[in-house]
Amino acid sequence: MNDTIVANASASGIGSISIVRLSGPKSLEIAKKITAHNELKPRYAHLSPLYDAQGELIDEAVVIYFKSPYSFTGEDIVEFQCHGGYIISSEIIDLCVHYGARLAEPGEYSKRAFLNGKIDLSQAEAIAKIIEAKNLDAAKILAKQLKGSLLDFVEQSREQLLLILANSEVMIDYAEEDLPVDIQETIAQKLDILEDKLRAILESSHRRKGLIEGFRVAIVGKPNVGKSSLLNRFLDYERAIVSDIEGTTRDTIEESVRIGSHLIRLIDTAGIRESNDAIEQIGVQRSLASIEEADIIIALFDGSREFDQLDEDIMAKLTDIDPSKHLIKVINKSDLNQKIAHPFLEDGALKISIKENFTNLTEALQSLLDSIAKDDEIMLVTSRQILALSDALSHIGESRLFLAKSELEFFSYHLNEALKKISLISKPYDNEDILDKMFGEFCLGK
Repeated sequence: MNDTIVANASASGIGSISIVRLSGPKSLEIAKKITAHNELKPRYAHLSPLYDAQGELIDEAVVIYFKSPYSFTGEDIVEFQCHGGYIISSEIIDLCVHYGARLAEPGEYSKRAFLNGKIDLSQAEAIAKIIEAKNLDAAKILAKQLKGSLLDFVEQSREQLLLILANSEVMIDYAEEDLPVDIQETIAQKLDILEDKLRAILESSHRRKGLIEGFRVAIVGKPNVGKSSLLNRFLDYERAIVSDIEGTTRDTIEESVRIGSHLIRLIDTAGIRESNDAIEQIGVQRSLASIEEADIIIALFDGSREFDQLDEDIMAKLTDIDPSKHLIKVINKSDLNQKIAHPFLEDGALKISIKENFTNLTEALQSLLDSIAKDDEIMLVTSRQILALSDALSHIGESRLFLAKSELEFFSYHLNEALKKISLISKPYDNEDILDKMFGEFCLGK
């Protein structure tokens, strides 16, 4: 942390502006050498010439100095906003290294911001994810996390756990004192409320992970129902080969397409059927894997043909999917004489003609994506956060077994572990918090 780091803070390639960022104790000293300025006023945009080590002019740039601790990393930072392109920004970086800086490692600016107390872990992860956001709703969620919404949730949850733990510790340490007779029942009730809240957050995060990663939408069905044609119509160009020959699609085809404000990953799968063709069998297995991995499944049926055994097999697979997945049943070829009929399709199946009009499918898909996005629950945006909350819930579940048997030492142990796990989402856990709660809440005076 005593060295000075440098990196290009903007995307590589040709553009009007590139930003080179210095952070560390030598930032101001290095910037003065490159600009030939004796002083740089903090938080002031200086339009300044930049010079190489031989004193030759290399560019004119906007230079901004952020004095410690009033910067993103909490250290001295200097930003050079130079003309875009690879050459100038690379020359500035080389000059910074020449004058004593080193190249920054991936994520090192955010790491320093965390270590210097400028952001917590949840905010650091939000910074990384907002760059990858696949839709506007995800960007809004992550913007709230940058402002501390997830940190606030973790702090509130920790406070409730600390209060419950303080109650338990009091019962252990002052078992012979005149404590309220319903204190154990009160502990159980508070734990119920907290556990329900945490579980709702976890389940909501699983349902909405597509907001961050991009929703995966799989088109499944038997051969020749129009899966590839539907993919092509969504993309508005001939991406997949369309043929009357069954088994034309041998592998999954994935393409990104925008639906409303959402960028989704649309997956055209091979027709699901039994086949002696080894290659087609591999395609069918990948289709089944796509069903498992998808957030949303469009089950496509041919309305011009009778419901047959292949449709029955697909229906059976769809009825066994994870309830958290969303299923849209669609009957294609509505412009032809309709022969298909089955109770499975009578409940809310959409009728479309890929050749003529499938607007109702697009609208249904957008409505579903919007409804998922509008969930008001706090959202966990990384696998690490989800694992931390899952582990916390596991320890809370274990603690209940010991609370029921009044084995409060073991109950407190599992609550302590739950507290540590949930704290991992934002910042480390401090045992002194328990003491503050114990003396602050109960005013024991002993």
